[in-house]
Amino acid sequence: MIRLGCCWLLLLLFSVGNSVGESKYTPEQLSKWLDRFPQADANRDGVLTSEEADQYRKSVLKGQKGKGKTGGGAPRTFSVDPRWESSDFPETAVFRKSPEEIASIYQEVVGAGKKAVVSHEKPENGVLRIIGTGHSFMAPGYNSLLRICRADGFEQPLYTHIGGGMTGSTRYKWEQENGIFQFEGKPVPKLLASIANADWDVMTWGPYFNDEIEYYTCWIDFCLKYQPNMKFYLSDAWIQLYQLEENPESEEFFTEEVIEKLGQEKRDLYGNLMKKVREMYPDKVFILPTSDAMTLAAKYYVRGELPQVEGIHKVIGGKERSLWRDQLGHLGPGFDRLEGYVFYATLYGKSPELIDKEVDFGGKGDYPGPDLDKMFRKIAWEAVTGHPLSGVVDEDGDGMADVVSE
Repeated sequence: MIRLGCCWLLLLLFSVGNSVGESKYTPEQLSKWLDRFPQADANRDGVLTSEEADQYRKSVLKGQKGKGKTGGGAPRTFSVDPRWESSDFPETAVFRKSPEEIASIYQEVVGAGKKAVVSHEKPENGVLRIIGTGHSFMAPGYNSLLRICRADGFEQPLYTHIGGGMTGSTRYKWEQENGIFQFEGKPVPKLLASIANADWDVMTWGPYFNDEIEYYTCWIDFCLKYQPNMKFYLSDAWIQLYQLEENPESEEFFTEEVIEKLGQEKRDLYGNLMKKVREMYPDKVFILPTSDAMTLAAKYYVRGELPQVEGIHKVIGGKERSLWRDQLGHLGPGFDRLEGYVFYATLYGKSPELIDKEVDFGGKGDYPGPDLDKMFRKIAWEAVTGHPLSGVVDEDGDGMADVVSE
């Protein structure tokens, strides 16, 4: 039996019974395609028009053309409900309801016998209660953070609502939790229930393509309504191959100058976005500089100062022990440690180099070894103290922040 990929099936269906250049489809065709491709309904009104069908077909074609170069993986172009432009959220949105109502809605989702609200007593010694969204770029850092904090002598309170790719973005999670737009009538207020009914200190996010200010301010406004002292941190991801027109033929392409240029593009992309948000919420919003950390790591590798690491990008050089492992840019083996150290250093204003115990990251084997782990700790602190939006300054060089979140 021949299997057609989803994209090619879509193109085949959308071309049946129509001459080139025509945009007329029968109501039966449009209804069938809406069931098969609900994302084609751009305005989410439950009716697929010929214009929407054509636009969606064109967007898929555009995405397919890019895959021969540096495309593939998570989509970088996609439709967003136009009501985001004015933050015109429906009256039925969950965030408009009382804390008790929000908890009740999520209780129906999780069912009897499970907690709808997660809460933690105020920890001692400055331990933060963290709630967050994220995707596959964030999950390794979250997992490593728990292990790092345990090695430093405390359990990290962390409650997340994550998903793969776009489904972990702040925009997607806001729609999903509130039961609005593409999720109309199907709310899953996992984080909203706990934010409204328990105490939290920090919210963390992962970025996504084409992010807008509104995708973050909705979360900030809701959090500050119930938690006026909360602070917010965006991880700024890292260098990705899509920044190039095509994949380089070899890793010799990645000189320190090229790496710096690509890293600066990432820093500017999310730094400029967060600067606008910071103007709206002074002393509230910061960057988890994962991009600077990976940029520094790549430079250390080029200089031959990153022990055990064999390559920059597995897609280009074919080495398993590389900084990045696939076309989209997921971290190579062991680099989840570096991401976790960046989270820890930024949130707690303390160099991971000061943790005197070995961190149990699990796994077997001698990779990453102690020398590479030591480099990860050093790079994390260098990245955090070097980023102007991290909120961490260490002018006296003692490994402890002089100023945290200022």
